[in-house]
Amino acid sequence: MIDFVSVVEQESAKLTLLLNLIEPRCGGVILTGERGVGKSALLRTLKDLAKSYNFVYLPLNVTEETLLGGIDLEETLRSGKRVFQRGLLSKANQGFLVIENIDLFPPEILSVIFEVQSRGEVIVEREGFKIREPAKFQILATLNLEESDLSMHFLDRFGMCVYMETLREESKRREVIKANLFESFAPEGVKALAESVKFARELIKEVQVSEEILEFISELVIQEGIFSHRAEIYLYYASKAYTALLGERKVSEEAVRRVAPLVFIHRKRYFNVSRDEEVQPSESEDKKRSEARATNPNQEGGGDKREREGGKEEQAQSEYSSGEARAENVTSQAIPSSGKERILPIGESFSVRPILFRRDRKVRKITGKRTKTKVKGRGGRFIRSTLRKTPDIAISATLRAAAPFQKVRGKKDKLIISEEDLRFKEKERKMRHIVIFVVDGSGSMGVKERMSITKGAILSLLKDCYQKRDKVALIVFRKDRAETILPITSSVELALKKLKDIPTGGKTPLSAGLMEAYKLIQKAMLKEPEARFVVFLLTDGMANHTITNRPVMEEVELICKFLRDLPSTDFVVVDTENKQSYIKFNLALNLAQALGARYILMEDLKRETLHNLVNRSKLGR
Repeated sequence: MIDFVSVVEQESAKLTLLLNLIEPRCGGVILTGERGVGKSALLRTLKDLAKSYNFVYLPLNVTEETLLGGIDLEETLRSGKRVFQRGLLSKANQGFLVIENIDLFPPEILSVIFEVQSRGEVIVEREGFKIREPAKFQILATLNLEESDLSMHFLDRFGMCVYMETLREESKRREVIKANLFESFAPEGVKALAESVKFARELIKEVQVSEEILEFISELVIQEGIFSHRAEIYLYYASKAYTALLGERKVSEEAVRRVAPLVFIHRKRYFNVSRDEEVQPSESEDKKRSEARATNPNQEGGGDKREREGGKEEQAQSEYSSGEARAENVTSQAIPSSGKERILPIGESFSVRPILFRRDRKVRKITGKRTKTKVKGRGGRFIRSTLRKTPDIAISATLRAAAPFQKVRGKKDKLIISEEDLRFKEKERKMRHIVIFVVDGSGSMGVKERMSITKGAILSLLKDCYQKRDKVALIVFRKDRAETILPITSSVELALKKLKDIPTGGKTPLSAGLMEAYKLIQKAMLKEPEARFVVFLLTDGMANHTITNRPVMEEVELICKFLRDLPSTDFVVVDTENKQSYIKFNLALNLAQALGARYILMEDLKRETLHNLVNRSKLGR
């Protein structure tokens, strides 16, 4: 086992750990990278510098009770009254909670940890207890990018992140081998570094941050396209800690720039400004341009260019206003659509962002990999004990319930268990869904190859369905009708074949597509009453053909009401409208509101993972 100082390279990773030792409000660290780069080894060496801190390691099979605490069975039996046993989060108070391979932990466990961390205390109210204990800790975690990605929501809870590079140089790799084979130690170096950290912890109380630096921090965050306010807060504390580590008393722009990548890498969002979004120049830039034009009227095209640009702006504004007027009348007027039929190829596929659905209270006997559900029978993962009778008795919970009464019941050599002591296991497992794709195949989808892009999105969703073991169905509406071109099936390969042959052209019978989905769900419920349904509606929201004598949008809203009343059914509207156009109707958003559906833009279906962010950062993009 080597020490912190003897770890070869990985200077950024070392720096993040030192900054969190100096200032706990830096927010913790997540170390990521390929397997075998030394993430866990580096965390273990941190104890050399922080012997006064608590280091609590989280086991992979941890339960909520182990985290928060519960009855100490042995002491309770001995004393005849309830004795509380502290949980791991309380034990980590004023220290560090170490989570190796954080991506392998259930989201429910991570949610409990982050909730307690943000509150700063553990609150337990169960089995006759009402306990509040301090739990102020920072999280040190490792994440293997090759295995899995952590959700962006959880990533944002970490103050800092480092991608630990694999060492490529032969000389550096030899150093690693020697350091591990001969257990390289540098006690004097560790001692000196520990003293530096101790000094910095005292000095940070005197470190000042000027208004100019605060403004600079905010500017950096905005420039990176980061929307989380945690970035600014953690960057502030990290800059102070780095300044103290340098032995200085005033934060500089250089200090902020040094630690900014460590705070930003897992929060960045990469996006392009759409053509209809005008980027306004700052006042200083505007002033400089005005002065330059006054000096040289011909620069950048001079007045003639401004007149031409002004004419373009007026034209664009006129088109935009016209579009707004058309949008208001779109509910009562038919939208022209091409009658020409085309079969467009499938566009590029991508990794789909996680789409989470609420859990209901039904108890099922069903398997899959999408949404968690309570389980009938003996299968599934034990999550908690309950008084509600199930096939499995929760032995430990039953013993804890009976323990305080053993003296009263006259226990001698055997435990006395009464019926009121019995606790039962509540279990859960993930289930599959029946996913129904309702696709707009009208002529408007052929504009700018939108159907090709839509097919790429459906292919991506089909891959996700295959991984989650879902069943799928495919409905297309176009011309004057809707058709179920693929009944409910487990064959994603068959769905892919049908997807390739979806044509484009004709009118938009949106209400027919919705009604076809309604009938398909009603029929499927008779065969699988325990099933859950997800309807992905891929459309721009335009409709110009009815199946009754009602006005178009009145008919759509009525069918939406029927769909909303269906049990165990979720709706997702994927807006296929071109949002880069000056004219936008946003009718799909109105449709989502009528359905009570989740609304997603086509481009937002793509999953932005830490792996993508790291790769882009490495490429300097």
